[in-house]
Amino acid sequence: MMSISLLSHAQQAAPKGFDVERELVSTGKIDSIIYPSKTVGVPRKALIYTPPGYNSEKKYPVLYLLHGIGGDEREWIRHGNPQIIFDNLYAEGKMEPMVVVMPNGRAMKNDRAGGNVMAPDRVAAFSTFERDLLDDLIPFVEKQFPVVQDREHRAIFGLSMGGGQALNFGLGHIDTFAWVGGFSSAPNTKMPQELLPAPEEAKNRLKLLWVSCGDQDGLLSISKRTHEYLLDHEVPHIYYLESGGHDFNVWKNDLYNISQLLFKVGK
Repeated sequence: MMSISLLSHAQQAAPKGFDVERELVSTGKIDSIIYPSKTVGVPRKALIYTPPGYNSEKKYPVLYLLHGIGGDEREWIRHGNPQIIFDNLYAEGKMEPMVVVMPNGRAMKNDRAGGNVMAPDRVAAFSTFERDLLDDLIPFVEKQFPVVQDREHRAIFGLSMGGGQALNFGLGHIDTFAWVGGFSSAPNTKMPQELLPAPEEAKNRLKLLWVSCGDQDGLLSISKRTHEYLLDHEVPHIYYLESGGHDFNVWKNDLYNISQLLFKVGK
């Protein structure tokens, strides 16, 4: 089981070059997928990363990695180099082989980024994604890719608006996800009492609960209130307050850290 932890920046800062492309013997692959969405009523796009040495005869755990309010399914690739971070970690033997799905968390017919991202219908679409994820995307991934189809092998994490989604959907569906976390989670994050009304369930069933934020981030209070509630109710989690603001320097560091923890606890 997790221990309640407060990790300092010095302990967890990613080493220099962690996100820089190297000459490697083997690398992962990124593909674009299109899945039918009954929730939205149109086909939708997502990106999928398969690890070095990917073998369709094997079964992999899966991480759903969510973007922020101004992004789309390409935001992590565009700004965060996740495939490079993963490839480097695999080369060092520090990461469990997994499939990573980067969806578009804005579940509406015109789901492209740009324009007024704060328009009410566009903000509401991030809530609608809960059903799109559970009813459409996850079943599609599990039909098309060799992934283990149980909660112990399913993770959901995200940044900012996606961090709020990951906490809301992950903690709201502990039967679906055993690994849950938010990076610099945004105001869409439910209030703690609504987020986790039955703390005992999280204590007993979650493999990892992660809450992190930059110490200069204007949204820090949201992560802090979540952490304090978890602490008060003795829910095991990692709370990581790191140096930085609301940007990809922080989120890449978060991804580097959680990637090495996923699907390992209790092995």
